[in-house]
Amino acid sequence: MDRLNGPARLMIVSDLDQTMVDHDDPENLSLLRFNALWEAYYRQDSLLVFSTGRSRISYKQLRNEKPLLTPDVTIMSVGTEIAYGESMVPDYDWEQFLDHNWDRDIVNQETAKFPQLIPQSDKNQRPHKVSFFLEKAESLEVIKALSECLEKRGLDVKIIYSNGTALDVLPKGAGKGQALAYLLKKFKADGRVPLNTLVCGDSGNDAELFIVPEVYGVMVSNAQEELLQWHAENVKGNPHILRSTERCASGIVQAIEKFTLGPNVSPRDIRDFRKCRVNIFSPGHEVVKFYLFYERWRCAEVEKSDQLMQSLKSSFYLLGTFVHPSGIEQPLNKCMDMMERLYGDKLGKKYRVWLDWVSAAQIDLNSWLVKFDKWESTGETRQCCLTTVLLTTKQAEEPEAFTWMHIHQTWLDGLEAKDQTTWFYSMKCRKFTCRLDKHCFVLNEVVAYNV
Repeated sequence: MDRLNGPARLMIVSDLDQTMVDHDDPENLSLLRFNALWEAYYRQDSLLVFSTGRSRISYKQLRNEKPLLTPDVTIMSVGTEIAYGESMVPDYDWEQFLDHNWDRDIVNQETAKFPQLIPQSDKNQRPHKVSFFLEKAESLEVIKALSECLEKRGLDVKIIYSNGTALDVLPKGAGKGQALAYLLKKFKADGRVPLNTLVCGDSGNDAELFIVPEVYGVMVSNAQEELLQWHAENVKGNPHILRSTERCASGIVQAIEKFTLGPNVSPRDIRDFRKCRVNIFSPGHEVVKFYLFYERWRCAEVEKSDQLMQSLKSSFYLLGTFVHPSGIEQPLNKCMDMMERLYGDKLGKKYRVWLDWVSAAQIDLNSWLVKFDKWESTGETRQCCLTTVLLTTKQAEEPEAFTWMHIHQTWLDGLEAKDQTTWFYSMKCRKFTCRLDKHCFVLNEVVAYNV
């Protein structure tokens, strides 16, 4: 949470399965729409929080399967675990708070008396969460009887039933809503309460999110019956809660528009950036826009024209450099020539590009250093590299346009391309150094290259 110096412009707190992630969308289009919107317009001054019933292990498995962004905060195991940042640093104060009047052994003893409760796998069992499968027809009777048993044993617990199949026993103070309230309390203590907070969910274990004071909420169009019933009985008519007409992540984007929380047109929804200019001039938008074009060019989803390519090339500094993840360097203009020849090479191959964790630092009046993880997937195969880009403004001729001066990429561990000659290019080069203005760049004299 220390990534921002002041209050977040927007904090989105979203469930994952069937809310941020649409498991009925094999192309992940709604999630990719959200990703582009967030990284282009929000990452720099806002916070993304994932609030999920998944354990840490299960959550990491989902990240390996879906193009999920890296959140600033991860709330896991139905609000019993909180972790921060890319490295997922645990919040031990929260865990200690949940220890009050909680005894996992007693919970196991009492739940064992109910044959209707089928234990979930070990990966879903956590120190402050005991999880079962339970048939919907038996749920009301079992929950009532179990609550009485645990109360007699002196425990303060909460029983949450969701998706018509899953039952979780938690400490009384746990849950997605309580975890969010705890975060907001920490923000308040630091004088950094987000200007707006949007909570997003689809099932019963998300209900608590919608009663946290002063938040906006969206129930996606594919929300479960139990959440819709809870909504009708508890918060129907609340103007701050939207029942979206869009599924999953597209419903979250719809809520951003409904509540006027900020930009709501994803760059993925803009087919031609030359004709549809946005009123936001930022390094984040610039890199998202370029790599979207890169994806569409290789998928032959844009026209192949000399005029379009020349316009693109004009955004790259003639003497700039590109450093391949292998360490090989090449002039940017050679990279653009290579890109021109790649037109349509991914046609029909389920090829996607998305950016994650975009951050931009202004290093002088007209220059920005932008860092992000660039992901590429073709079918089930994924690669990712840490990318650093140096951008400058075009000043006189186009005051609201960037020039790409330098690109440097480094493979993330375990995510290298198996055949690096097809990642973008392979070449041999000799290095020499050239100083231009006050920036020093490594340039290259091309000796040989192959495609």
